Amino acid sequence: MPSVPPPSAPPSQSPPPGAPPPADLDPPSRRPDEPPWPVWTAPAAVALGFGLGIVVSVFVGIAAKASGSSVTNPSPAVALIGDFLFDLAFVAAALYFASRSRARFSDFGFRRVRLGVAVGGVLLAAISYYVLTSIYGSVFRLHGSDKLPSELGVSKSTAALVGATVFVCVIAPIAEEFFFRGFVFGALRQMRITIAGHEIGIWVAATLTGILFGLAHTGSASSQFLIPLGFLGFVLCVLRWRTGSLYPCMALHSINNSLALGISQLHWSAPDVLALIFGSVLVITAITGPFARRQLAVP
Repeated sequence: MPSVPPPSAPPSQSPPPGAPPPADLDPPSRRPDEPPWPVWTAPAAVALGFGLGIVVSVFVGIAAKASGSSVTNPSPAVALIGDFLFDLAFVAAALYFASRSRARFSDFGFRRVRLGVAVGGVLLAAISYYVLTSIYGSVFRLHGSDKLPSELGVSKSTAALVGATVFVCVIAPIAEEFFFRGFVFGALRQMRITIAGHEIGIWVAATLTGILFGLAHTGSASSQFLIPLGFLGFVLCVLRWRTGSLYPCMALHSINNSLALGISQLHWSAPDVLALIFGSVLVITAITGPFARRQLAVP
């Protein structure tokens, strides 16, 4: 009896160039504005940043002691150098993990944003932060101010005042926003957390980043201000998310620091404080603006 062989499977054909992979092989989706570095790099970068910061602080302390400065009560110059290098340690940690993922500076949020969107976002975020902070301060009767400007010797000399102003109003907003809103929030927001059919990963990421941001100021702020600082970190995350850019975050951070320095510490007049705000924001724009002009890769 003749037999007919079963039909053979058609030869496998590779998909045409540019075609998506089969559905069952699709990798987990990544939102267009999410960075390429994975979630686990957020705690790793925090640990590495603290580790590098401690090492730097030790060397700064040794150098200060060798130059005759007190380690427990350093001179304004030594304190400024130590704070600058400590912030730089976190920037280096973020760059290290980002470079392993072939990231670009746009992944951190260095993206152009319409002026109206940026201004509106900053105003809304600022109103939310200051209203809730005022309520919190009234309920708990908070008093006092940030310890960092006084430690940097803003009232001791003009040079110390200039150095502290540049650090507090320009360098710190750039470095801290780059690390917390650019890197940490970018990594944590990739978490997929669903409750009752609602995706809350973004809000969890903003909350965790805000907590880390508040804890990072333990040495420069009184413990009573850590909760407001944590809320500021949360608001800045929402601002980063809603505008899609890091620039409004750096602007609001600089505005907040300028107000704290100019009003609470230096007791400047309104025109002087406004000049400090606009000058600081312009300097930040001049320094970081080039990163958004083209798709620069992280070295």
